[in-house]
This record gives sequence, structure tokens and C-alpha cells, in this order.
Amino acid sequence: MLEFVGLNERSELVYRSLLSLGAATPAVLGERLSLPVPLIRHALAGLEAAGLAAASASLADHYVAAPPGVALAPALSQRRHELHEAERAVEALAEEYRRNGAAVSGVADLVEVVTGVSAVRHRFEQIQLGTEEELLALVTDAPVAVRAEENDAEDIVVARGVIHRTVLSRASLAESQVVAQLALALGRGQQVRVADSVPTKLIIADRTLAMVPLRRLASPGEPAALLVRAPGLLEALIGLFEQCWRLAFPVRFSSDGGLPVEELADQPDHVDLQIVSLLLAGLTDASVAKQLDLGLRTVQRRVQRLMVLTGVTTRMQLGWHAYEKGWVAR
Repeated sequence: MLEFVGLNERSELVYRSLLSLGAATPAVLGERLSLPVPLIRHALAGLEAAGLAAASASLADHYVAAPPGVALAPALSQRRHELHEAERAVEALAEEYRRNGAAVSGVADLVEVVTGVSAVRHRFEQIQLGTEEELLALVTDAPVAVRAEENDAEDIVVARGVIHRTVLSRASLAESQVVAQLALALGRGQQVRVADSVPTKLIIADRTLAMVPLRRLASPGEPAALLVRAPGLLEALIGLFEQCWRLAFPVRFSSDGGLPVEELADQPDHVDLQIVSLLLAGLTDASVAKQLDLGLRTVQRRVQRLMVLTGVTTRMQLGWHAYEKGWVAR
């Protein structure tokens, strides 16, 4: 977190320990952090050089931490200045690109074709990391360049608090690891829905930039994608997403089930909730068993138990009861 002032992870741990202790010897810090004293002294030397720590004037072989607000303020000010200059440089480059593009084509800055696995993957990551407020996505069962478990940029964006809405095609749930990724996404606050079918893969960042795959435009086996900034096209793509979102079924289960421990005796556990959610999303008993790594008879037995628990005689009634009980979202 403090890499911007040149601190590595060990030095940051030592600085945080000093802040909490007030003053400490290298030996005490080493015991607290389970690190050899020579490594602690090396970290302290780096902290002294950065102005974040100093030897105590009153206690022998003790070190004290400098107040963060004072010690880190110059570095923060410099970083803000560098960021401002970088923004100005990007704006100047963008303006030059618009001028040169307009001389060649009136739509040079409105659409762009990206070809090749590496290029598509890079732009997909750029779009996500550049999102500030809202990220919309349609997901089909055929990855273009990045599989769900490979999308590290998504974790970073979600951690920043970006609103993330995704519509999955039901067929995509058959993909390996998708249900595990779905549970993780729901557990960290992402909004996910499942639709019978999704017309195309799509990602829209802040309603100002979209990326759509292009089929068979490049050489065989080589993916291609279209980046869209044109307002009219963006409105159409946003409308497509919102229509898919309205027609899709909300999926709400998390890795821990989201239920208090004391209620588990009279309520479904997290596996039950996953089973109900996937059944309501349209999966068969066999598909649910495969996705959750359960036996088919186990799934059927759990469904029967839920029917007894709710006092219903059909699965349709069980689905209605699941809504009424708040086990799944309407």
C-alpha cells in the first residue's frame, strides 16, 4: 500500500508495528513480526531514509514512527502532481489522435477493431481497470480471449467499489469453475442474473465505452473485437444489456449461505440455497449435481427435504415458497 514512497511489504509491516507500539526495539519488532532482527534493522534503515522512523532520543536502541500525516504528505503531493501531469499528457495525446483521425475518417475515434488474443485480452483488461462507476457485462458460454477464472482485473475493479452487473447465459453455467466464480462474485456484492440465452458477449464501462466480439473477422481461430464510443451505438448496446437484465433471473447465494448459525436447524443450509437457486435458473438435477460436486441422489434427497420443510408437494410450490421465505431474490 505504501509502495509509492518506496517501501516494500516488510518495511510497511515494521512501520505499522511502530505506529501501534509507539516505540520499540528491533528485537521486540522481530518477535512481533516473526522476523530475524537483521531484517528488522534493514527495514528500519529504509524507514529512516524515507523519513518515516527515527531512533528514539530518550530510549536506547528504540525506534519511533513519524506521524503518517507529516511523513507521507510530501510523497502524496508529488504523486498528485505526477498524476495531474499524466492526465494532461493523456488529454493532449487524445486531442492529437482526434485531430489526426478526423483528417482520415469521420468515425476514427468512434469505433476501433482489435484483433488477436493478446490485443483483445489487453483491451479487455484496460476497459475494466479504467472503469470508475459502473461495469455492465453479458457473458455467453464461449470465452473469446479471457476465461472467468483468469479475469484478475475484475477483482481489482470490484475492490474499488465499482458497481458490477452481469447477465450470464444459462449455458455458461456448464463451464468449469463458473459456479464457484459466481458464488465468489455474489459474496463480494456483485449483481448477477441468469438468462435463457444471451445474444452476444458485451462489456460496457461507465456507459461511455463498449467492447463487442466480432466473429470470423480475423484469420481462423484468431479473435477480434469492436470497441465502440459512438453515442448512438452505445445507446443501442446499453439498451440491449438492460433488456437482457430485465428478462434474466436473479441468482442470490453466497459461499457461506448468508444465514445465522442459530437458524440453520430450521432453515436450508448454503448447499440447499445453491441447489434451489440453480434449479430456479433452469438447471436439471443432474446439472446441479455436477456443478456442486454432489451425487444425483443427494440433490434429489435435499430437494425432497426442502419440500417437507416447507410443507409443499410440487417443485413449483417449492420455488414460490423459496421466494416468500426470502431464500432467493424475486
